[in-house]
Amino acid sequence: MKKAGIILLIFAVGWGGLSFAQEKITLTLEDSLKLALQQNPFYLAEKAKEDQASAMVREAFANFFPSLNAQGTHILDKKVMTIEMPSLFGMPAQKFKLDFTRDYQFALTFSVPLYAGGRIMSGYKQADFNLQATRESIRQSMQDTVFNVKKAFYGNLLARKFVDVAQEAVDLAEKHLKNVRSLYEVGMASKFDLLRSEVQASNLKPQLIRAKNGLNTAELGLKMLLGLDLKQPIEVKGELSYQAFEADMDANVSQALASRPELVQLNYQKQMAAEMVKMARAAYVPTLAVGGQYNYWGNQFNFKKDNWESYYSINLVLNVPIFNGFVNSAKVGESKAMLKQLDYGQKGLTERVKFEVHDAILNLGQAKESLFSQEKNVEQAQEAVRIAELNYKEGLATNLDVSAAHVALSQARTNYSQALFDYALALAQLEKAIGAGRDVSLEK
Repeated sequence: MKKAGIILLIFAVGWGGLSFAQEKITLTLEDSLKLALQQNPFYLAEKAKEDQASAMVREAFANFFPSLNAQGTHILDKKVMTIEMPSLFGMPAQKFKLDFTRDYQFALTFSVPLYAGGRIMSGYKQADFNLQATRESIRQSMQDTVFNVKKAFYGNLLARKFVDVAQEAVDLAEKHLKNVRSLYEVGMASKFDLLRSEVQASNLKPQLIRAKNGLNTAELGLKMLLGLDLKQPIEVKGELSYQAFEADMDANVSQALASRPELVQLNYQKQMAAEMVKMARAAYVPTLAVGGQYNYWGNQFNFKKDNWESYYSINLVLNVPIFNGFVNSAKVGESKAMLKQLDYGQKGLTERVKFEVHDAILNLGQAKESLFSQEKNVEQAQEAVRIAELNYKEGLATNLDVSAAHVALSQARTNYSQALFDYALALAQLEKAIGAGRDVSLEK
């Protein structure tokens, strides 16, 4: 029975371990983008700012409405007023204590703004512009996240290509070693050729290990961007490929100047600063409001009819600013200075956006030319390997010729894969530079 219990326990532990094992998920580029916009903590943190900005709009809009407040007071201790009556007609002076308060007081107060010099409206517009600027900031964060995910996804595909190239190099070296060993055994190859082939095969294995480690690192980076557990097994599905695209410098620059979230956000910030100037100037203007209160008070906390007395007052309040130590002029100057800073910032940002579009188009053209040249180079390197191996068997080429052909093929495949990655990344960079949007359905 004891042995049976141990066996059952081991089985249960093993079954539990299997049940908690994470299942590998397959990720396409579209899947990765969806996950990032749903789970990336940095993007979600930026997106959460919209709720705060919306609340600030509601808070500013509330200033248009009357305010109504209720207050209850219980006086715990007090000292009443004493009045002394002078002596009259030979009678001694008299002292009286008069209590003009009640122990329990309840008040209902209200206030309605009639005119505030435009401060309330400017405050509301400022909050609304801030909301729009926040949404542009979120859109910028989304575009940054999309670009980073594409870069990481393409980096995974490139790392996988590097593993394939390194594995092919090892396989070619081992295949050549096998041929050299066979020729050596029948006296058709020298000991030097055999040793050199063995060294060449051994030297390529560390490159394969480094390539596999690079792939693991690239997967970790992608999982971090997608908000996945770093222990979650993933399989990246896709291929680096050429997608024809013709850039139009003038059209792309115009699109960038109209669509880049940084520029749109800065424009909203300028409108906010303009409203700040209006609010600062409105501090010189008188304000007008209607206010009032309705009071109940009594000395006993009960609901008898004669216990409570009530009174009310309605007031028209005019507040005229006269002097406050030049605070208003300082605020006006501060707001104007901020507006000037934003003007200069907008000019600088506009030039930077133009530069980024130009730079992205140049990088795309360079990557395209490099890709086309490397594609032909791979075909030639493959043919060179075939000829070198055939000539070696016929005694028309040396072992060094074969090794050199293998190295050239690995380098050509590496360069071609790198060119595919550079082109895909340059395309993503141009998309980001022109402020190309993304379907909001990805966020759902």
